[in-house]
Amino acid sequence: MERKLLYLACLFVTSLLAANIIASKVVGIGDITFPAAVIVFPLTFLVTDTINEVWGKKTAREIVIVGFLMNIVLIIFIYLGQILPPAEIFEHQEAYEVILGAVPRITAASLLAYLLSQMHDIWAFNLWRKITGGKHLWLRNNLSTMTSQLIDSVVFISVAFWGIFALEELGMLILNQFLIKIIIAALDTPFCYLLVNWIRGKKEVKALE
Repeated sequence: MERKLLYLACLFVTSLLAANIIASKVVGIGDITFPAAVIVFPLTFLVTDTINEVWGKKTAREIVIVGFLMNIVLIIFIYLGQILPPAEIFEHQEAYEVILGAVPRITAASLLAYLLSQMHDIWAFNLWRKITGGKHLWLRNNLSTMTSQLIDSVVFISVAFWGIFALEELGMLILNQFLIKIIIAALDTPFCYLLVNWIRGKKEVKALE
């Protein structure tokens, strides 16, 4: 089981860092626009819920803290790459800075939203576990993740763009992100069961309780 925890921890950190890197790309589907990170970041909640279910809230919190620290390490490494003098043959310094050079306010918003939403997810998951008597994993997974995703969207958009966009525009940004995130959260429920059964060594996947 410890090896499986290592795999999940690596998946968590990889998804988190990848989300921060691809967040600079804005995706447009019809009239809806959102950062590309929106399709990756929800995976981190699936992983923490799985770890919380099997190993408990203490281990889940440790993984979240590790992710937070690795986020800071990533920012330092990217900044180091930015300030190193480019070679004459390298003609993409400006593109590097535009795509990877995070604005301090955006970075602060991302880190704050991450920490608050992930810690809330762990707390909420355990709250619903007590209420349900350890049953209905699908309910605990969805309720904790969806409320945490709302916190993440509200905190990030508000801190990053308050005073830049009108209140109505901020509301639409929050709504667009949140709707996409809760759809992904609902779709990942079977995978939560698959992961939990895989970790516990069960060959069959239990039906939704």
